[in-house]
Amino acid sequence: MNRQDTPFWKWILLLLGGFLLYTLIYGVISIPTGLDESVGWIPLWLQAVLCVLGSAVGLGMYALWWKWTEKRRPADLPKRAMAAHTGLGFGVGLLYFFIVTGVIALLGGYRVGSVNWDWNMLVRNLFVFLVVAVGEEVIFRGVVFRMMDDRWGTVVALLVSALIFGFVHIFNDNATVWSSLAIAVEAGLLLGAAYKWSGTLWMPIGLHWAWNYFQGPVFGFAVSGNGTSSLITPVVEGSDWLTGGSFGAEASVPAFVLGLVAAILFLYWWKRTPGTSR
Repeated sequence: MNRQDTPFWKWILLLLGGFLLYTLIYGVISIPTGLDESVGWIPLWLQAVLCVLGSAVGLGMYALWWKWTEKRRPADLPKRAMAAHTGLGFGVGLLYFFIVTGVIALLGGYRVGSVNWDWNMLVRNLFVFLVVAVGEEVIFRGVVFRMMDDRWGTVVALLVSALIFGFVHIFNDNATVWSSLAIAVEAGLLLGAAYKWSGTLWMPIGLHWAWNYFQGPVFGFAVSGNGTSSLITPVVEGSDWLTGGSFGAEASVPAFVLGLVAAILFLYWWKRTPGTSR
């Protein structure tokens, strides 16, 4: 379907309908992520299986949306690129938060207080944040960014989808206008640029997955204002501009600058490398 040939009223209905539908689906597939808290202890393997199945259902429903609206299979979920692009995105997310944490530490805002080798927690959160990455990337890159890119072009799609992504986090604990703007730039632009460069959802899913996982359960920052058990219990001190304060490192200036630079690099590579975008 050519979005530019679609009547505007129909395009708006598809955009809003897709956003609301996949927000609802995200809520449903997220149920397994809180089972250990809502129903008490459950086997780790069972929660992991339910999280993987929930992620698969979310992607399957996205594929059905493509089939209904585009009359074809989703071009941004190629099976041949699943492992490579997800792995690449995961590596970028790991590198991103390793650098951000390192910069904050070098400037005196972060040091290791203690280490808690809770393997169950680490494995459980690995699968929990997979669901988060799949759900949010389908909504904000697969639906919002893609449809705006098709109709209005990449610049408008990047700016609008990034702002929406950033400011839905205004409702999180400890959020501020600055933290939402920071997420819009460092994450919204970066994930949109990674999607555009790779032409697949696998890349931003992997990046988003590692971003949340290493920020919270590994390095011990709050994840978008929400605290979590972690491998490292850090001592975070200094000004909020350096550490991100109670919202987490996402609201820090080092994260903002690095995310913006990474987004620019992905867009540069997209423009310079034929055949890398959809």
